[in-house]
Amino acid sequence: MSHAARLIAYVGSYGCAPGATGGGVYALAVAADGSDLRLLSRVEERKEAGYLVYAPETRTLYAVDERKTDGRGPVDPPAAVHAFVVEGDGALRFLNSQNAPGPRPTFLDYHAGSRSLVCANHGDFQHVEKVVRLPDGGWGTDYVYDDSTLLLYGLEVDGRIGALRDVHVFDGHGQDPNFSPQNGGHAQASPHAHCAVIDPSGHHVIVCDKGTDRIHSFRFGDRLEPAATLQMAPETGPRHIAFDATGGHAFATLEFASELAALRFDAETGAFTLVDRMSTVASDPGRVNEPADVRIHRRSGCIYVNNRGEDSLAWFAFDGEKLSRRGAVPLAPSIHPGLAARSFAFDPSGTFLLVADRPAHLVRAYGVDATTGDLSPLTDFALPDPAFIAFVELDGAQQSAGDIG
Repeated sequence: MSHAARLIAYVGSYGCAPGATGGGVYALAVAADGSDLRLLSRVEERKEAGYLVYAPETRTLYAVDERKTDGRGPVDPPAAVHAFVVEGDGALRFLNSQNAPGPRPTFLDYHAGSRSLVCANHGDFQHVEKVVRLPDGGWGTDYVYDDSTLLLYGLEVDGRIGALRDVHVFDGHGQDPNFSPQNGGHAQASPHAHCAVIDPSGHHVIVCDKGTDRIHSFRFGDRLEPAATLQMAPETGPRHIAFDATGGHAFATLEFASELAALRFDAETGAFTLVDRMSTVASDPGRVNEPADVRIHRRSGCIYVNNRGEDSLAWFAFDGEKLSRRGAVPLAPSIHPGLAARSFAFDPSGTFLLVADRPAHLVRAYGVDATTGDLSPLTDFALPDPAFIAFVELDGAQQSAGDIG
């Protein structure tokens, strides 16, 4: 099958876990219909590339390095965000890096008009136990958790990541302990920002904080200004969010509730209103299910979610008021929610999608029916610990953000 369209899928992968052989970013040449993939190159040294975003104006690919800095005198590289130039043959050339204050940078988005890059830093779950003197003179214990942050960087004209313009540090916590098995039931002991999405109007950054059950909106320019907050029900855990083509509705995965939420969005104020919620699984999978990514196929209007537990890629319809599940395809059995099929992306034409099926060490391709949204398997490509996929067209066309099929 021809690769003449010069469609590239950049696959971020993990490489620091015991026994891992992946890490860094792989470049795959992809046939125009998704039926064939082949390896072009790999950038290995930036190991924990759990999220990528491409800026076509400067031909720059940005990648997180999803780490926690290992201490006062670090031995390993710090948590950071990296910039790479996409060369004419699809190879990546390192451009520069900036440190990412707050552990585990996990999500990126960029805005061309203001030359801005935003990053959500999740923070680790584990606490530090501090012995403290109590007001009555006795001794007690204080529990200190990592900060979870939203970072705003400027971008240089050549795509380099500039200095930090602003940082927002999240506060609060959810139900602790809660019913999620993550961190032994303490997944909501502190904030955990899991996405930072610029809304279609370009005026707001939206952050899902699964640690506090909140969806935040920030106005942004040179600074981050809190605009609105939607407090979701306890122990829902909003994780990722995607907007429809109009920008008037958005859809969020509720990780702990195993649900998909439909939301109405006011682009003037940044406020959300809950419209509907429904389970992301067809029936009880017999184990905890925690949905992760959410993407919208523009041609069919279907909303897609990957389930970790049911281990499926499911799709849904929305009629303006109600959600309905329309179908699903199976994925490799997850080891646990943190080691499961993590994300997926539509090619720019919406003809097919690729799934980073981490437990199987595969990138899976599925054809997408333009009317029904139904998926049909095309091919698999072996690749260790795939985590995230971003498409780039080297002929100068716009890159798919992954949810605009």
